[in-house]
Amino acid sequence: MTALTPHMFLQPDGWVPAKGYANGVLAEGRMVFTGGLVGWNAEQKWDHEDMVGQFRQTLENIVAVLAEAGARPEHLVRLTWYITDKQEYLANLRGFGAAYREVIGRHFPAMAVVQVVALMEDEAKVEIEATAVIPHD
Repeated sequence: MTALTPHMFLQPDGWVPAKGYANGVLAEGRMVFTGGLVGWNAEQKWDHEDMVGQFRQTLENIVAVLAEAGARPEHLVRLTWYITDKQEYLANLRGFGAAYREVIGRHFPAMAVVQVVALMEDEAKVEIEATAVIPHD
């Protein structure tokens, strides 16, 4: 791996390729971990009630935290999403995909999406934990 290729996606022979995520990622470098971030703005106020709007804001929040460490979206190696409504998520896949590509780009790390009963912030519909690896120079 080089600075231009900070990670390698792991795709076992014979497996159907994952769509929109990676099955695994091999990375080497400085690690950045976020807490569970939600879709409120910098003042911890909600600009969006819908899940897609909160998702977009959550991704923007992740990018802002990564930037504090000198990391960029392409350094992401793992995202774990917690959502409160699987049906709302499934009904809005195009909106999620568009928001993801606009904020993160066409970089798809290892991901998991989990439906939960509730999140700690009552208004939150999505919470995401992120892991990034900044390659060694």
